[in-house]
Amino acid sequence: MELTERFINYTKFDTQSSEDSDSVPSTAKQLVFAKYLKEELEHEGLEDVEMDDMGYIYATLPGNSKKETPTIGFISHYDTSTDASGKDVKARIVKNYDGGDIVLSPGIISSPKKFPELLAHKGEDLIVTDGTTLLGADDKAGIAEIVQAMCYLRDHDEIKHGDIRVAFNPDEEIGMGAHHFDVKKFGCQWAYTMDGGDLGELEYENFNAAGAKVHIKGVSVHTGYAKGKMINASRLACEFNNMIPETDIPETTEGYQGFYHLLGINSRCEEATLSYIIRDHDREKFNDRKDFILECAEKLNQKYGEGTCTVEMKDQYYNMKEKIDPNIHVIDIVLKAFEQLGIAPKVQPIRGGTDGAQLSFRGLPCPNIFAGGVNFHGPYEFVSIPVMEAAMKTVVKICELTEAFND
Repeated sequence: MELTERFINYTKFDTQSSEDSDSVPSTAKQLVFAKYLKEELEHEGLEDVEMDDMGYIYATLPGNSKKETPTIGFISHYDTSTDASGKDVKARIVKNYDGGDIVLSPGIISSPKKFPELLAHKGEDLIVTDGTTLLGADDKAGIAEIVQAMCYLRDHDEIKHGDIRVAFNPDEEIGMGAHHFDVKKFGCQWAYTMDGGDLGELEYENFNAAGAKVHIKGVSVHTGYAKGKMINASRLACEFNNMIPETDIPETTEGYQGFYHLLGINSRCEEATLSYIIRDHDREKFNDRKDFILECAEKLNQKYGEGTCTVEMKDQYYNMKEKIDPNIHVIDIVLKAFEQLGIAPKVQPIRGGTDGAQLSFRGLPCPNIFAGGVNFHGPYEFVSIPVMEAAMKTVVKICELTEAFND
């Protein structure tokens, strides 16, 4: 199976995760794809293929080198974002993109005027959606590239490499992907997530991340007799969000600037819940942001009575840079691979996070490499086939260079 066919086949599975679930994986439909993927890995001849009851898949491509070589790994997640539907994805190929508008469906147009990233791929074959769902390149492109690279190494015994471990997991999009990842079982000295964006991206700095649920307790009274009695939780929810500075939201920040992002509000007069994510690259500023949310809650309590507003806060992951810097060889190998493949590196901070961030803090240094997807989490998502092929070749080259690591 070729890379493009493999990826498009993966997109046919609806693997959207859910923040409102306590199960692992968060949605049963993820297991449908996981079982399919496990069987595919077995069919392709990988060894030690196993899937646990939570949908975590592990497999090995045995080494063919006589040298003592580090065991390294490649990881991708198979769930898709909660921000847009992943059901009934209709992927299609735009041959030799001409640099103009792409009509995804009647009335739905992907235009370089709105998405200038398209122009970087003029002349390339692109995979797009029909404009009603996301594509799922985040991160099924990464899975396809890893599997294809293992098949390539399997068929090219002249490329010497050590044992290569691969792993695929659920629930990355809700910050839970690495929580049940078995680092000991994986057995690698270091690894890479194939979960980045466009050609040449290499990331080993990411946000410190937390999630917060703000609960507001109101008092419902008939509106005709409400004076001095009603506490409208819906209105207080708006009041709470108005305390968040407009300079500190995703729409007004970039680079290393952190933010608060309101995911959604569930409300009625009697009760309301606001869901936020909190992000900052700097650990001290990150802690200050969490404290600010608590201070906002206290202001409501002082105004409307103790217990009106409560906050559930949970750290999700931290900036992997502090764990990668002492193991900078894992970055040097990627940069050398890029150089040999003629890929211009784009080393940049992630305005988000990957499973690798959590895994790095669990003893598995794990930076992030491009997988090719652009405009993640929405119906204008696309991926360049040549960029996917470059990502696949990068995996192969990293395996080859790691074999020469101790030379």
